[in-house]
Amino acid sequence: MATLERLLELPAAELRLSLNQASQLLADALGADKIDVFLYDRSKQTLRALGTSNTPMGRRQQELGLDVMQVANGGSIADVFTTGEPFRSGHMDQVPGELAGLVHKLGVRSHIAVPLEVEGERRGVVSAQSARPEFFAEVDLRFLIAVSRWIGALTHRAELVEQVTAAAVVQGRREAAEELITVLAHDLRNYLAPLTSRLELLRRRATAEGRAVDVRDLARASDSVDRLSRLISDLLDVERLEQGLFEIVPQPVDLVALAQEVALALGTPSSEVHVQGPPKLVVVADRERLQQALQNLVSNAVKHSPGGQPVVIRLSTELREGRALAHVDVVDLGSGIPPELLPRLFERFVTGGGKASGLGLGLYLASRIAEVHGATLTASSRPGNGATFRLSLPVSGPPDCAGAA
Repeated sequence: MATLERLLELPAAELRLSLNQASQLLADALGADKIDVFLYDRSKQTLRALGTSNTPMGRRQQELGLDVMQVANGGSIADVFTTGEPFRSGHMDQVPGELAGLVHKLGVRSHIAVPLEVEGERRGVVSAQSARPEFFAEVDLRFLIAVSRWIGALTHRAELVEQVTAAAVVQGRREAAEELITVLAHDLRNYLAPLTSRLELLRRRATAEGRAVDVRDLARASDSVDRLSRLISDLLDVERLEQGLFEIVPQPVDLVALAQEVALALGTPSSEVHVQGPPKLVVVADRERLQQALQNLVSNAVKHSPGGQPVVIRLSTELREGRALAHVDVVDLGSGIPPELLPRLFERFVTGGGKASGLGLGLYLASRIAEVHGATLTASSRPGNGATFRLSLPVSGPPDCAGAA
């Protein structure tokens, strides 16, 4: 009871610290030469001693690297984990298949071990060892079984604390980044207007003087400034979305004409953008915002498309539950979206690595623009087989303007 009370008093701080403290408490209570709390690492299929008593045998184990063991190599600790059955032996040198490092390098002769469960799931093993033969009695094994339940609860508490702490750190970094980026976007916009005007003045002068090379270079410079301007607009739109100031002005829009316009603007010699669908497809939407969403989707597809492979904008209609929907599919033949990224794909500041670049705002904005239109934006992908983004719009427009449509 005294040991259990002291276990309950342990602060659920960092997991390793908590388990080290618990291991030391058990070593003192049992008089053991070493106590370990092993947790299973599924990715490496190993049992790692995240908690070990601060005893000579415990320190020796860490020096020899015996605090990590492959489950496939067997031994009493691995057997307890795989079978869920407790173990007791007073002559470890006579146990068939026991790990040589445990017996010969650490000199373990007595050993008791029990499975460790956390929230009803077998997660590891609690192990007590001694260099003396026949050191642990049956009552010690029962004691370890009882204590392991409390260690499981401590493990759960410590893991929750670590998760909450990690989430708070991520949230703090995100908020700081958002504030910094928003301030920077406002400042950059103030510098862009005079720069754009000066480039236009130089372009006109070069055109009047017949300097074709300068006209071409100035056109490229203007394109770069336009891309920067669009990025700044995206950043400011994020701020408006978060503050509820993002508005749309619905009107009839021909999706086919809009798609062709975006394809012409964003296609490159190495990644052309093709439009497939009916000659005309009219929906009620905010044309400027819809264009912004489609540009972000197509830019993302072009960025991930391998050289020589086109990006396709495919338009179609569907009648679903008496409601007419217009589908805009943006399809690329790139490497696909990693499965672990799919659940977070439309969050702010999420990028896919590899060829991906930018701030990770394009897909977030596209999804929010879809949302304010009463539309949906989904992504599907199989790694190595490209990706498809589907924007599904109600033909009659957002719910609040359906009557007017």
